[in-house]
Amino acid sequence: MQQYNKVSAFILGMFIFMGLASLGYLLGSAAIEYKQFDRSVTVKGLSEREFKADIVIWPIQFTAAGNDLESLYVSIEDSTLKIKDFLGSSGINIEEITFSSPSITDKSAQQYGGNARPEFRYSAIQTVTVYSENIETVIKVMGSLSTLGKQGIVFSGGNYQSQTEYLFTRLNEVKPEMIEEATRKAREVATKFASDSDSKLGKIKKASQGQFSINARDKNNPHIKKLRVVSTVEYYLSD
Repeated sequence: MQQYNKVSAFILGMFIFMGLASLGYLLGSAAIEYKQFDRSVTVKGLSEREFKADIVIWPIQFTAAGNDLESLYVSIEDSTLKIKDFLGSSGINIEEITFSSPSITDKSAQQYGGNARPEFRYSAIQTVTVYSENIETVIKVMGSLSTLGKQGIVFSGGNYQSQTEYLFTRLNEVKPEMIEEATRKAREVATKFASDSDSKLGKIKKASQGQFSINARDKNNPHIKKLRVVSTVEYYLSD
């Protein structure tokens, strides 16, 4: 009876061993197959193009000073009218020209002690803004604005409020074609990688599109915009 129990235990142990061995083999094979299935390559594709801006915002800022407030307002209105007439005669549509309210500073109200008095009590800043789609015309007029400077108008520049802006508003029109180009270039890179590694390129595992960036091509041509987008794509690889 004892001998029978030993034989039964031995046989049961063999079955358990064989079962564990088979399970280990199956798990090992599954892991290898999963590892092969999970092989992938991540690549990036770039699309970069240049376009002309389609809107220009040109703020023309000038200053005036005086001791009589009423005379100062008259001077501002006179200068504003000269600028408006000049822009209209240079080919800029009158409807594209707007005027802000002048900003007046009373320097005597800003004195904090001391006996020094400014030469002019009041100073004013006025801004005339051109908002136009006719960029080439506006650029030409910019170069001839000094004509008004000879008439006594003091223009101010260099600050943030007087900087010219060039806008590109047709992004939605060019976006699909640029995304297609970036994706195509990413696939070309992935195909070359698969070929060099003796693999076959499979389906897309994951893809993401970067943000579009719009910048001036260079500081001398801010009206020419460079658009750029990068697509990141991960492809499956197989033997």
